[in-house]
Amino acid sequence: MTQVYLTAPLPAVATELLEQAGITYESFAGPGLITKAELLAHVAEIEVLITPLSTQVDEEVIAAAPKLKLIANFGAGFNNIDVQAARARGIDVTNTPFVSSVSTAEVACGLMVALAHRMVEGDQLMRTQGFDGWAPLFFLGHQLAGKTLGIVGLGDIGKNVAQRMQAFDMKIVYTQRHQADPATEAHYHAQYVSLEELLQVSDVVSLHCPLTPATHHLLGAAAFKQMKKSALLINCARGPVIDEAALLTALQTGELAGAALDVYEKEPLVADGFKQLTNVILTPHVGNATVEARDDMAKIVTNNALAVLAGKAPRYVVNAAE
Repeated sequence: MTQVYLTAPLPAVATELLEQAGITYESFAGPGLITKAELLAHVAEIEVLITPLSTQVDEEVIAAAPKLKLIANFGAGFNNIDVQAARARGIDVTNTPFVSSVSTAEVACGLMVALAHRMVEGDQLMRTQGFDGWAPLFFLGHQLAGKTLGIVGLGDIGKNVAQRMQAFDMKIVYTQRHQADPATEAHYHAQYVSLEELLQVSDVVSLHCPLTPATHHLLGAAAFKQMKKSALLINCARGPVIDEAALLTALQTGELAGAALDVYEKEPLVADGFKQLTNVILTPHVGNATVEARDDMAKIVTNNALAVLAGKAPRYVVNAAE
């Protein structure tokens, strides 16, 4: 009997750990992403489902897996899983927090620098028409030193962003549901403000909040009108935190100076309008796409699988019984 099913190929360390423990497993091998029909065909007998963010695990899938004990999500987010349906069946859902924070923060910081200095736009210019040579007013961007960075969500990723952008001499403001303790604020030189004030004073707004009903379309037309026309927006959180239709309008009309998106409202689809704009950077959800982060994530999901199969409690349960 197959004990574990992987809905996508994972780093080799995952299957190595399963094999060392003598666990029977199967893995979806593609091509492309697993379909719901394919998933339903493999869950009837399994005890552990290991799945990335791109796999939707809804109530129907959970109901089709009567022996399921654990859904180990390969990612810090878990909005792809019906956690309440899992809890109702006594199934733990786990995620992989913290280990991808540095990689995601590095991508966010890199996007800020690239957008402010028009690096991607410059690369495209050099690959097409080229340029006539250095000139004092040619292809000007903006330096980040002395500017204000507004971080929406000073969690682990947000803190890593704040730490790195201090080195760029940026002033840090942040907002979230609850103000951080004074020691944390002092360490990251971060000032707590309301979302409205953050939008008004920030030269760069970087999103690092989870996707919840409260944060769905957190930034829309009204928010963009509060921001500086020179402001840049970075999203390495979740696509639906932004009303993309409103963002596209704001960028097209000059209400915002630019945006860099690593996640999308209807991922993996990207609105064609964004592709036509030179002041937008689009990356394919690569926030934690590093060997180091993905290996660490693989270890977490696999060790959680081994724990549950041994009758032990897994780490990072996101739907713990109250």
